[in-house]
Amino acid sequence: MDNKYDVLVIGCGVIGAATAFELSKYDLKAAVIERGNDVSLGTTKANSAIIHAGYDPESGTLMAKLNVRGSEMAADICEKLDVPYRRNGAMVVAFTDDEVQTLKGLYTRGTVNGVKGLRVLTGEEAKEREPGLSSEVKGALYAPTSAIVSPWEYCLAMAETAVINGTELMLNTEVTAIEREGDLWKVITNKDEYFAPYVVNAAGVDAISVHNMAAPQKYVSKPRRGEYFLLDKAEGSRTDHTIFQCPNEDGKGVLVTPTVHGNLLVGPNSENVEWDDTANTTAGLNFVREKAKKSIPGIMFNKSIRNFAGVRATTDCKDFIIEEAAPGFIDCAGICSPGLSAAPAIGEYAVELLEMSGLKTVQKENFVYERKRIRFNELSDEEKAELVKEDPSYGRVICRCETVTEGEILECFRRPIPPVSIDGVKRRVGTGMGRCQGGFCGPRISELFVEDKGYKVTEVLQDRAGSEMFVGKTKEGR
Repeated sequence: MDNKYDVLVIGCGVIGAATAFELSKYDLKAAVIERGNDVSLGTTKANSAIIHAGYDPESGTLMAKLNVRGSEMAADICEKLDVPYRRNGAMVVAFTDDEVQTLKGLYTRGTVNGVKGLRVLTGEEAKEREPGLSSEVKGALYAPTSAIVSPWEYCLAMAETAVINGTELMLNTEVTAIEREGDLWKVITNKDEYFAPYVVNAAGVDAISVHNMAAPQKYVSKPRRGEYFLLDKAEGSRTDHTIFQCPNEDGKGVLVTPTVHGNLLVGPNSENVEWDDTANTTAGLNFVREKAKKSIPGIMFNKSIRNFAGVRATTDCKDFIIEEAAPGFIDCAGICSPGLSAAPAIGEYAVELLEMSGLKTVQKENFVYERKRIRFNELSDEEKAELVKEDPSYGRVICRCETVTEGEILECFRRPIPPVSIDGVKRRVGTGMGRCQGGFCGPRISELFVEDKGYKVTEVLQDRAGSEMFVGKTKEGR
């Protein structure tokens, strides 16, 4: 049976990618089913891009255990798979005496959770580290192991590594039903039917719906939207640390953080929504702006180059839902923050549950655990000259804002998971991430899809299926 696998993973956000990455270390026939036309199209591409230290989750929960473990794993994965990552540290700031007590509670919780290096700072000590902090800050919890990362590259790197090691990736493939057929799960999609004794449900915001296809309803999905400002690199040095306010019932609150790409990121708010509603709202953005200025009054919001929103996969359960929902069917649901931080540990834990359910795992002898890509703007002048001499396409700058070359775009076309849209190129090489947000480079990238990949002009997408950039017909009929 060609469509029979040892394990099927549903969803290729960072949790599905991390699970596939972990499974690809073993001699297994595995596949990932993803309804989008690319990986990381959901919550993974629209979040705070933070690798949290692990002081926030309640001690004894899966969140606490997997956050700390995942944070420890992230540095090694990012180094080996060439993912932008920086351990910049974080501070949770307090503005009242009661909030200072909250900091002390977070310190105790973090210590129990195994977070290293935590310190409670006075207001003066906090402002010595970050002079831009409000004069009203009375104290801060300092977490040196907190880091920032490129979340979509993190996901892509693990997914590419899984593919290199034999995992199949089925894009544009939507699960419509799941049935039990003897000892196998039959996963029915819009394209075909696939069979496996083991399934991992990593469908993000839709994970509860996927669960309900295979097992009786147990949890309720309660997605929450968070809105953000992305500010120009002129604001990128406004803070070196990630700055949080004291957490509340809505989560970790509005944060201010540098990004690994040199920008400043501000957000999110927290609002109940219906499923994947990623619209920005005036009320939401105003809330984010005012809350952020409480932490760092000097933020220049007129330097904003983009607003976006992401939806968190929250449920009526206060912990991650990672369990065997039916024989051989593992749920990874309710993976809200700190899901990005915990992702590799969640993948590791999901495989442990599969083994407990009966999956036989044998380590591969030739597992490929490396990945490199060229970032032209990070090379020395001598390295740039040598590269252009070898391949002149690296001498043609396509994205002026970020100094991304034609050679980098053509190289990403040939990677194990090539882009199929302009935003897909953006997530791989950084085009369109600067001040003009693709106004200059977008047309040329469209031409490269036509010239190099043979697309018709009307087939060029901005991002998801249905986001065609052009309509009509050219003289050549393309």
